Amino acid sequence: MDLSPHERTERGVHHLVTLQRAFAVELRRHDQSTEMSVIVGLHQHLRAGQAGLDQSLHFERIHKVARFISDGGRPRILQDAFPLRRARTRYHAARLVTDSTSMPTEFDAPRALQRARTVLAIEADAVSTLIPRLGPQFVQACELLLSCQGRVVVSGMGKSGHIANKIAATLASTGTPAFFVHPGDAGHGDIGMITGHDVFLALSNSGETAELITLLPIIKRLDVALIALTGKPESTLGKAATVILNVSVPAEACSLNLAPTASTTATLAMGDALAVAVLEARGFTEEDFARSHPGGSLGRRLLLHVRDVMRTGRDLPAVSPAASLKEGLLEMSSKGLGMTTIVDATRRLIGIFTDGDLRRTLEHPLDVGSVAMQSVMTANPRCARAEMLAAEAVHLMEAYRITALPVVDDKGILIGAFNVHDLLRAGVM
Repeated sequence: MDLSPHERTERGVHHLVTLQRAFAVELRRHDQSTEMSVIVGLHQHLRAGQAGLDQSLHFERIHKVARFISDGGRPRILQDAFPLRRARTRYHAARLVTDSTSMPTEFDAPRALQRARTVLAIEADAVSTLIPRLGPQFVQACELLLSCQGRVVVSGMGKSGHIANKIAATLASTGTPAFFVHPGDAGHGDIGMITGHDVFLALSNSGETAELITLLPIIKRLDVALIALTGKPESTLGKAATVILNVSVPAEACSLNLAPTASTTATLAMGDALAVAVLEARGFTEEDFARSHPGGSLGRRLLLHVRDVMRTGRDLPAVSPAASLKEGLLEMSSKGLGMTTIVDATRRLIGIFTDGDLRRTLEHPLDVGSVAMQSVMTANPRCARAEMLAAEAVHLMEAYRITALPVVDDKGILIGAFNVHDLLRAGVM
């Protein structure tokens, strides 16, 4: 028979739409008999350019159908070459209709909330069941990661692959060099990424994932340590592993107990436990973490120093103690920091004059052209150091409710200044 290339039938499928060519086959099973109608003669001219149009098309005089009946387990043709008009069949393009995908007529909000609570409870229980399982095997896994001279290669298929990708990213960002390898790609050349100095971390709930099992002989040949996160310790993967971490769960959170839900949550939690335990064993610090996150706000807070944001040179406002208040105000306006520093002949900082000082000064009658800066300045102001973290400077400014700080060296010599706007531009605040 000249069947369509998409002759595979699936239970409950009434309309099958092909994607590559505008061919369509309707499979109709009858509840009261073993009869089935299929299209056996196909014509490519369907009056439509391609499948996927939301319209109905009659196949009269364009296609032929045959009716089959089971005869001792083998199909036998009962009728051939009659128009689809007799079968009263209509093809609806771009519709894949199954009994199981019909939309509910009304959304049941209380039921949805109850299901959500049940899912969270099941997944919380799945993670809790891992705690009593932690023991020598977990310790050995941590030791393998700590002693790894190469990289940790993490792999998994399907949903486990997504979890594996996240675990690899967590390890890499917390001091353990790691990367993800897709097991399907590994079987087609990417296995070359793995060296004898690496550790292989494999994720498979069943422990029988074909793509991972295919890699086992190569991993063994390279003498690479294999850590298996699996729900079946007695599986093929478990038997081949150097270390087994049991991540089995009593049941999935899916109401059908099919979709990977609780099992993937448990696997992810075990991966996080590994990463954090190894992180602490390495003595990994906040600064180390920031180095691997230079583009984030955390990296800016932990890596950016005052010397990176302060103004220097001609952008630095400074006048002498003998300068007039008028000269000080002009310096404040031209440099735009909302303050000016007062320094002696050696550039040693002796005072500061801010917008707040100006408001307090103007409460009394005075001549701005004759009053000296040393008589209105704030002496011995709070200062920052160039090597100070910008985040520390933010804390200092918030604690004392100030908006600008001069920066001095160990000898008290003025080397810079900055205000809240400089910190905001740097992304620290």
